[in-house]
Amino acid sequence: MRTQVAIIGGGPSGLLLSQLLHVHGIDSVVLERKTRDYVLSRIRAGVLEVGLRTLMEEAGISDRMNREGIRHDGAMMSHGDEMFRIDFAGHTGTPVIVYGQTELTRDLYDAREAADGMIEFNVEDVGIHDADRDAPYVTYAVSGQSRRLDCDFVAGCDGFHGVSRRSIPEAARREYEKVYPFGWLGILSETAPVNHELIYSNSPRGFALCSMRNENLSRYYVQCRLDDHPDNWSDQDFWDELRRRIPQSAADDLVTGPSIEKSIAPLRSFVTEPMRWGRLFLCGDAAHIVPPTGAKGLNTAASDVHYLLNGLRQYYEEQDSEGIERYSERALARIWKAERFSWNFTAMMHRFPDQTPFDLKMQIAELEFLRSNEAAQKAMAENYVGLPY
Repeated sequence: MRTQVAIIGGGPSGLLLSQLLHVHGIDSVVLERKTRDYVLSRIRAGVLEVGLRTLMEEAGISDRMNREGIRHDGAMMSHGDEMFRIDFAGHTGTPVIVYGQTELTRDLYDAREAADGMIEFNVEDVGIHDADRDAPYVTYAVSGQSRRLDCDFVAGCDGFHGVSRRSIPEAARREYEKVYPFGWLGILSETAPVNHELIYSNSPRGFALCSMRNENLSRYYVQCRLDDHPDNWSDQDFWDELRRRIPQSAADDLVTGPSIEKSIAPLRSFVTEPMRWGRLFLCGDAAHIVPPTGAKGLNTAASDVHYLLNGLRQYYEEQDSEGIERYSERALARIWKAERFSWNFTAMMHRFPDQTPFDLKMQIAELEFLRSNEAAQKAMAENYVGLPY
């Protein structure tokens, strides 16, 4: 089998790239190691920057997002019982949209199926070959049968543990990583959100976040130890702890109920450079990871898709390789800014085990400066809604 672009990974970044390539007349095949149902069962964040929404519109699949997505013109910040608002729309002219990543991925699958897009599920033993030459190819197996996919380019959208990044020789890449000494315990509950916008809370007991998926589905998080386990927390334990970490006015309005999902996510910052090796390009978590503070994971993957799409269009439509040759440079320039924002926001809102009294005072001073300074709020808003591509 042959295609123009082989895409490894059937998550949102791989599907979005495939759909956008289709819109612009470029063929692709998506290889996914799990089933569609498995991919859609993964619960992920759903705060969409303006850039991702624009790509969804370009891909022709924005109708349900525009109809069902929840517009957030701002977000609440708190420490202790003090709470203040960052006005995204007022400072930038644009909101963010809360629309679950599961729903976005469902829309992408539906669009690829409607276009008869080629997606191979349950693939195993994926191997990328000759990516540093002019004729790369991918080998894999389905139900024990070996297959080969010849292509012009390979897009690695297969996440941190996928084969794509490991296919770049260690001598040809450099990795940067920061592992944070805590995780997020999160629950999903079929309850009304405590606030119509997100609440980020810095508490002496640790960070907390009140967020949502829709008007009847809430997502809440509390900072926890890395060695903790969800089974150590009953639902009542979680609700009690959340109340202790958010302002009293929010705690009084909190609607509780049984959790339908409970898990702990570790936090890390990670970047590999470069994001291109020959005709292999890394996108999303295959190349970089941000802590979830500020909801940049899905959005940084979308910016990679933007730069790679433009490079591939330039190659096929204009016979010009400048875009693909500069893909890594352009993508990384924006990625490091997103990494800076997520790292800084995480440092401002969490309790670290080695913090001194001076460090804690500086953390509160940072929040007070943000509360009282319009320029700081504008910078926060610009980063949160998404820096331009």
